[in-house]
Amino acid sequence: MNIQIPGDVNLIIKTLEGAGYEAYAVGGCVRDSILGRIPGDWDITTSALPEQVKELFKVTIDTGIAHGTVTVVLNHENYEVTTYRIDGEYLDGRHPENVEFTASLYEDLRRRDFTINAMAYHPEKGLIDEFDGIKDLEDHVIRAVGEPSERFEEDALRMLRAVRFAAQLDFDIEEKTAEAIKEKAGNLKKVSAERIAKELTLLICAKCPGRIREAVNLGITAVVLPELDLCLATPQNNPHHAYNVGEHCIKVMEAVPQGDPHKDPLRIASLLHDFGKPLVKTTDENGKDHFKGHADAGEELAKKILRRLKFDNKTIATVAKLVKYHDVFMDATLLDLTPCYLRHVINKVGKEEMKSLLVLINADIMGQSDFFRKEKLVRLEKIKSLYEDIMEKGEPVELKDLVVTGKDVMEAGVAPGKDVGEALNRLLNAVLDDPSVNTKEKLLGILRK
Repeated sequence: MNIQIPGDVNLIIKTLEGAGYEAYAVGGCVRDSILGRIPGDWDITTSALPEQVKELFKVTIDTGIAHGTVTVVLNHENYEVTTYRIDGEYLDGRHPENVEFTASLYEDLRRRDFTINAMAYHPEKGLIDEFDGIKDLEDHVIRAVGEPSERFEEDALRMLRAVRFAAQLDFDIEEKTAEAIKEKAGNLKKVSAERIAKELTLLICAKCPGRIREAVNLGITAVVLPELDLCLATPQNNPHHAYNVGEHCIKVMEAVPQGDPHKDPLRIASLLHDFGKPLVKTTDENGKDHFKGHADAGEELAKKILRRLKFDNKTIATVAKLVKYHDVFMDATLLDLTPCYLRHVINKVGKEEMKSLLVLINADIMGQSDFFRKEKLVRLEKIKSLYEDIMEKGEPVELKDLVVTGKDVMEAGVAPGKDVGEALNRLLNAVLDDPSVNTKEKLLGILRK
């Protein structure tokens, strides 16, 4: 098997070998190369000790010396070089208490999580596959290295990683591995919120995000996202819906195009968009379910969930806004949809968020029943057309779009302080109603009335 190794990686391997050490590309980069995917990064494993690695390269970073990892910097790119090691006991279910360096590549590979990540490659010696990783790649299977329960006892996050890899690669989790996850899922309570959030985000933003159903079936979400389990237990007896709340949320998430998990939280918003429904559900005398106020309840719940998982403030704010406004057009008729109406909505939602909101609304429709679906899509197309026209014309929809400033309104006689803000908002409302008044003369004229 011939894998194309980048020049810098080849240079690192040759440099280490030239000094008398072994060195191989290892882990995910080998897996992805075999699958024809472009690796996100390249890791190297070696028999050289960290201090010996540092002696051989001009620029290095002490990434994790205690655990044998040194980052080698070549041509402004970082490459992690880690000494062959045997992990000590994982008393906290997260980190080994200590590591023991070893001269054996086999011992280093057998400590890894899954067979498809436990392969090494050398440009001359070829593939080292001690645990049948190639067969599992061919069979589209996620299988733990060795005894699954031991791997998950060592690091509980591996259980969520198994589902994440299943979602990214569209693989199945091998039966014994899945059984061990069911048994050990509760150990995820020991894992930090930040690590959980990272894996959840990668899962949600993967090629097959619907694999999150496996996280539910294996007991993972009961620990890390119990709100989803509650949604899956909440029926929607309503002609607009064909699924329970949770399954609807997953269907909507699947209908949102895959994006960069570091830049686009739309998939996250799509999963959470109806999480407020179980909190406000009512059923009328005819057995029909209603969820009045679920968007506002969902906004607060989304904030709570994302804060618990230690997401950054920008992601929290964006997701909360999308959840809050995902039903903003629910009661709008085609006659209601005027440029004036939409400018006011864009002002509430935001220019960029509006673009994401339209994608979310489309996915929401596709995740519902076919009841009035055609009419809903016609309405959405009109909204999109109005939005694009407003953006193309550059019509004012935000305070910063006004041609006057706070200084201008004070010079026009408005007292400093809160009156300035009130005056600007008054002018903005006038401009949202009629963009043609966005001139200094007309706006200051409005203030004098």
